[in-house]
Amino acid sequence: MPTYARLPVTFVKGEGALLWDTAGKQYLDALSGISVCNVGHARREVADAICAQANTLMHTSNLYHIEHQQALAEKLCALSGLDSVFFGNSGAEANEAAIKIARLYGHHKGVAIPTVVVMSNSFHGRTMATVTATGNVKSQTGFAPLVEGFVRVEYGDADAVAALAGNPNIVAVLVEPVQGEGGIRIPAADYLPRLRAICDQNDWLLMLDEVQSGMCRTGKWFAFQHTAIKPDVMTLAKALGNGVPIGACLAGGKAANVFGPGNHGSTFGGNPLACSAARAVIAVMEAEQLAEKAASLGDYFVTQFRAQLADVAGVREVRGSGLMLGIELEKDCAELVKQALEKGLLINVTAGNVIRLLPPLVITQAQADQIITTVVELVRAFV
Repeated sequence: MPTYARLPVTFVKGEGALLWDTAGKQYLDALSGISVCNVGHARREVADAICAQANTLMHTSNLYHIEHQQALAEKLCALSGLDSVFFGNSGAEANEAAIKIARLYGHHKGVAIPTVVVMSNSFHGRTMATVTATGNVKSQTGFAPLVEGFVRVEYGDADAVAALAGNPNIVAVLVEPVQGEGGIRIPAADYLPRLRAICDQNDWLLMLDEVQSGMCRTGKWFAFQHTAIKPDVMTLAKALGNGVPIGACLAGGKAANVFGPGNHGSTFGGNPLACSAARAVIAVMEAEQLAEKAASLGDYFVTQFRAQLADVAGVREVRGSGLMLGIELEKDCAELVKQALEKGLLINVTAGNVIRLLPPLVITQAQADQIITTVVELVRAFV
C-alpha cells in the first residue's frame, strides 16, 4: 500500500554507521533507521546472537516461561529501577500497554472514564489509541472517531498539567522526555520533576514514552535519568532490538502489578529470538559505554553546529540531548533530505523545519565531523 513517500534508493548492506545501495554507493547514516540501529548496522555480536537463537529455538509463545525474556526483563528492571515488564513488538504496542495500564488503574480506583493527559506535538504511534494520544492532526486526519479518554495540554507547560487537578477522571500523564517527531523539543530541566510531583499529589501515574529517547540515545540509559525522578511506567522499542522488532512497557511501584493474568497479551512479544537480540544489544552498550559516548559526542555536535552556523540568519536554534539532535530553520526544509542523500548522507526533517540527526552511537570522530561539514554546507546553501 502506498503509505510511504520513499526516497529513490535501496540499501543492500550496512556496517557500523555506513550503508551501501544497489549500485555500490556508500552513505553515512545519520538517522539510524530513526534511532533504531544505535549499535550500528550488521553488528557482529547481535547477528551472532540472532543466528545462534534461530538455530536453537525461535518461538514457543507466552503460555510457557521463556529464559531470554526473563533475563532481559531482569536486566531492564535493574537498569531502570522499575519492577516489571510487558514485552510487545513495537513502540506503539508498548504505548498501548501503558494506556491500558492507566485505564485499568483508574477503574480499580472507581473512575468511570479514566483519562490520560497528553501533550501537543507528541508522537506515540499509529494504532487508534496511540494516534489519538499523538499531538499531530495530520496523523489523525481521516481516522475519526478517535478514542475517548485523553486531554491535551502544551508540551513543557507543567502549570497546564497542574491546572487539571480538579478533573476527577484523570489517572495518568503520558509524555516524552524529549520529543523526537515533534522536532527534538527539550523541556526545561525541572519539567519532569514537576510532573512527578503533580502526579504524586493527585495519585496519577507518570508514564514516559522513551521509545526514541531510550537505550543510551540521550547520554543516559533512559532520558529520565538526567533527573532524580523515576516514572511509574516507561515504554521502549526502537533501539532495544537494533532492528529486530521488540517493544517493552516497564512499570514500577503502584503500576507494577496493575495487569493480571488475561489483562493483556501478545503472540510474538518477548519471544526467544527478539529477547536474545536485545540482550546482545545491551551487552554491547555496556561494554562500549555508549551512553557516555553519546553524551560526549552530543555535546561536540551541538558546540560545532552552534559555532559554524552562528552567522546564518535562517537558523533559528540548535538543540540536542546526547545524540538526539535538531537544527531548527526559519522555513520548511524537507528538500534537504534528498540533497543530503545525493551527497551520501542520510538525515531526516521533522516538524517541517527541523533537521533531525540520530546517528548510530558507534560513529567515529571522523564520521561525526563529516556529518557536521555536510549538514553545515547544506544549510548554508539552503537558507
